[in-house]
Amino acid sequence: MLPELNPFRPGAGVRPPELVGRQNEIDLVDLMVAKNRARRNDGGLITYGLRGVGKTVLLNELHRNVDRAGWVTVQFEARPGSAGKLVSRQSLARGVAMAGRRMARFRTAVAEVRAAVSTVSSFALTVAGVSLNLGVEPSDHRANSGLMEVDLEEVVADLALPLQKNQSALAIFVDEMQDLDQDLLTALLAVQHKAAQSDWPFFVIGAGLPTLRRTLAEARPYSERFALHEVGALTRASAKKAIVRPAGQLGVAFAEDAVDAIVDEAQGYPFFLQTYGKAVWDLTPDRHIDLEVAGAGIAEGNADLDQKFFPARWDRTTAAERQYLRAIVDVGGSVASTSAVAEHIGVIPSALSPARQSLIEKGIIYAERRGYVGFTVPNMDRFIVRQVQLVD
Repeated sequence: MLPELNPFRPGAGVRPPELVGRQNEIDLVDLMVAKNRARRNDGGLITYGLRGVGKTVLLNELHRNVDRAGWVTVQFEARPGSAGKLVSRQSLARGVAMAGRRMARFRTAVAEVRAAVSTVSSFALTVAGVSLNLGVEPSDHRANSGLMEVDLEEVVADLALPLQKNQSALAIFVDEMQDLDQDLLTALLAVQHKAAQSDWPFFVIGAGLPTLRRTLAEARPYSERFALHEVGALTRASAKKAIVRPAGQLGVAFAEDAVDAIVDEAQGYPFFLQTYGKAVWDLTPDRHIDLEVAGAGIAEGNADLDQKFFPARWDRTTAAERQYLRAIVDVGGSVASTSAVAEHIGVIPSALSPARQSLIEKGIIYAERRGYVGFTVPNMDRFIVRQVQLVD
């Protein structure tokens, strides 16, 4: 088969040829758009899940949909640490400023737009020291307190009327939301809460790792203004569709057992489906893909994952951390109790606290629930088993 015709596209944030299994979230945001036209706000949307499930792809799809609906948007990826805090603020400030610039083209409520853009300019200057030429002077009494929650609320309040009069809304899209610093996260949640109370046209749509669920739970009552959706592995039917349909559109057919083998190995995770699909396509000699070719493609796909995808996490770990990761696999597979891990290694649980905390900070594991840890990356347990086999 010609590799240039290969429809499968593994890659972080890369839209697959067939976006399946995410219609609930797409429909929910479409409903947000419809309700906004009636000046009704029922809150934002936050999705969470492991890496490789397509959260970024979904977030980008939702962004495109609201952009087509005429909304003004801000989109950025949060980053951890003090440097990440500064970058997030600058990204938000510049994004809101660009949204204000786009609103300057509105034909309705021109005076209100001008006043709102003045507030936006003040916000950008106060929050991140970003000075942009928006055609108006920064407000000397709005969005300049230096308190993120207060200033963001004043921006949204001043934008609300001109947005409503132009059948639009402001949407802030945040990827890797678990890495937001506490002040900015709280501000976004609080302003979404206020916007829902006041039916302002403002929506926060975010995505993050499973740890985000606990963070939001601790931020109540603000989190109650969000639809919280877990984005997980695809159902078997959707996973098969993600493989069969793109190939079929190019005249290539899979044997049923070949599709089953790929879906079983990928466990329904979109990134792995794309990885195996691409490898199988490149290896198949004709337009019919049988089990033998699928098996060869799976082996090739795993080799590629073991060289590029998993090492990005594994190579950043210490010897003690690798021992902890192997123990998770030995006692639980992908999720294990911390006490069982300690018992398996032969130490008291507190002795493993430094390794556990370091792995959490590196984004390799997360506290799945109280007393349990799990991998943030699907199939990491299989990779670790393969590493152990290589050593043996």
